[in-house]
Amino acid sequence: MNSSTPSPAISVNWEGETIIVSNVERKLPALSTGDDRGEVVAAGGSNPLTPLPVDAWHAVARALVTPAAVAAQLQQSKNAPGGLLQEEHVEGATLRSVLSRAWLLELFPGIQPRTGMEVMETADPRVEGMTESGNPTTLLRYTYKTLEDLKSHVWQTIQGTLFLNNYTPSILSRKVTRALITHPVEFAFEDGTESIYALVVRDGITRLASAWKVLAGPGKSVDDAATAAVDALFGTISAKKAGDKPLTQRMAASREARRRTLATEFADDWVGVQPGVRAIEVAQTCAVPVQITVGVQRHMSGPALAAEDLFDDAMRSILASVHLEFKEWDPFAQNVEVATRALKRVMQLGLGGWDKDDLKVVYGLAVGRTPVEDLPKEYGSNEIPGTALWRAVYLVHALTHQGLYEPLKEQSKSIKGERRMSEKGFGGLLAPIVDLPWRSTKRDVIKQARNAWANGGVLAKDLLVSVWEPVPTTDFTTLIEPARQGDENARFTLAVAGGTALIADKLLTRNVGSALMAPKDKGGVPFRADVNDIVGDLAQADNELGLWTLALAAQRFDAGRLPQNSATTRQITRQQGVAARPNDYVHVLVDLEASDRVARDAAGKPIPLTQWDVVWASDEPRANREMARRARSSSPIPLSPIPPITSLQPTAAESADEEKSEEGIPTEGETAAESGAPRPLAQRAADERRVLKDSLGDARHALDELIKLESEHSGWPPLFPLDDLKPMHADAQDIKHELYQRLKAAEERQRQEDEVALEEANDGDEES
Repeated sequence: MNSSTPSPAISVNWEGETIIVSNVERKLPALSTGDDRGEVVAAGGSNPLTPLPVDAWHAVARALVTPAAVAAQLQQSKNAPGGLLQEEHVEGATLRSVLSRAWLLELFPGIQPRTGMEVMETADPRVEGMTESGNPTTLLRYTYKTLEDLKSHVWQTIQGTLFLNNYTPSILSRKVTRALITHPVEFAFEDGTESIYALVVRDGITRLASAWKVLAGPGKSVDDAATAAVDALFGTISAKKAGDKPLTQRMAASREARRRTLATEFADDWVGVQPGVRAIEVAQTCAVPVQITVGVQRHMSGPALAAEDLFDDAMRSILASVHLEFKEWDPFAQNVEVATRALKRVMQLGLGGWDKDDLKVVYGLAVGRTPVEDLPKEYGSNEIPGTALWRAVYLVHALTHQGLYEPLKEQSKSIKGERRMSEKGFGGLLAPIVDLPWRSTKRDVIKQARNAWANGGVLAKDLLVSVWEPVPTTDFTTLIEPARQGDENARFTLAVAGGTALIADKLLTRNVGSALMAPKDKGGVPFRADVNDIVGDLAQADNELGLWTLALAAQRFDAGRLPQNSATTRQITRQQGVAARPNDYVHVLVDLEASDRVARDAAGKPIPLTQWDVVWASDEPRANREMARRARSSSPIPLSPIPPITSLQPTAAESADEEKSEEGIPTEGETAAESGAPRPLAQRAADERRVLKDSLGDARHALDELIKLESEHSGWPPLFPLDDLKPMHADAQDIKHELYQRLKAAEERQRQEDEVALEEANDGDEES
């Protein structure tokens, strides 16, 4: 039991900051017993409003600090047939929850838009809702490829969250004070590993990660905190002790053993009347307040989502109500929530005239629940290629269909509280939905691509007012001739597929004035135009050059990597000294006179496409007029080659989109081994100079190796964490300053010696 009288306020020095700790309890909560947990399982299983599988109830019970209190909330009575459950009403459903405290070691980070929008190495799992007798439940199934993928995902979620925000001072001072929103989940694995049942946190992931940072201790990096969390959450007891217990129970037993260890650390560090730092860390983080959603009930008024989709959608509505109105997510996370919630409203209200089953397919694609390879099955046609680009084509087709476009805009405006929404605004909503399959692999240009969507994307004006259907094909060039003959289906299929490919690979970026001042080979353009206007002009029936540009871009598109065309000057600079890896993926310039329509240089090598070429192909007469005007100008636009890679400056077109980065040189504080016998100062100095030189060489090598890894890295979490870069950069600056001062002093001494030698030589000449 906790002490009823908290300890007096104390101050601790934690990571260089003095923190006032005001509420450390004298005793930790007692561990629950099997009988206590059994009461929760029995009460929950008998409550008709909380239909969960028994494994899920065991996961809930294991997490509870006070199972008896939750069993009381679940217990039915004459005056409360459903128990004392908290109710929340959202669009289409009512959620029911219990309020309690949970052990930190029983909570896993879940999926939410803020983490889902990050570019991470391990992608989010496939999420499926679970039903009981055809009715929705609050259990979700997260399917990963392997258990190692789950561990990696948890690690990067905690580490990436701590890079963005960190509440450790507040938690150390006052604990976690606001409840984490949680629910049970089944972790399933494609490789046949048995499932794991646990509680996941859907809101409060930053608080969860910060608690792990506190528990890791002062001086530990965010990497250390994430590693400590994974080690604790996924530990297992030995095979000898395990017997025939399933993996879930073996891991649960390991976590309980870890809680006992923490209790021992707490007791050992409480000396006298005040606790030590370790005791405070354990006391403030071992248990956190939670709201555990255990029941969901469908609203029967009007059309609704499928039973397996209802709960996760309702949970997303809860999260969005907080993070769209109170504590905002970043714009792209908001956009994906607005778009999917608007689509859900259209489904529930029966707007747009679409068949409900067809809308469920679109919804599954939009939120990522339907795998790309299932596209042919979902649309009932084996002619549709199951690729990421065709997913984009069918999503854009559906979401911009005349029957859905206006209702989606109206619902999106309602959710965002706005009076109007332009084509560009709607394009911004589509960006993080369309790029889901290649978000990690094309991480280096994802920001520019999303900005291009927010500048209109592929939403050409004639596309939005036309009725068309995608034309499935494995060769986009076969659509060119029908498009030239006026086939709208072929034309718009090329516009969406080719435009999406060009945007995703940064061959088409948003309309910015600085691009006019940039050379052709550094992202410049011959004239300014919004992205959707460029795509629309490329797809005109009388624009053969534009149609071939779209078709070849779509045909060559690879969702798994970036083409050579996407490399920026800064990225080239980062790879100095690194052996270039072969990359045969490149978008090519069109030559209508060539048999295959691919322009080649004198050596027969395809000429890479540039954004200049794309914009030029959209409107050749306008481009020629602009070139003629520039030729008459006194300050023509230079078409200079790429400057030497020693320059670290981004291109003018990139400067509005790319964030500035700082890179430091890591140093190692090595010293020469001291000898037992005194040695001459000169020899000791020579030894230390050798150590200094070797250490700088090792630092250079380590930095080069990190740069090599950076070229392969998914982009999140960063390989150069801010917490590491700052001290390393400071150390490097100190060393640079010291060496510079000595260099200048040595040069000055050399200059003086040269002057003396010259004077002596002149004196000798005069005497002779």
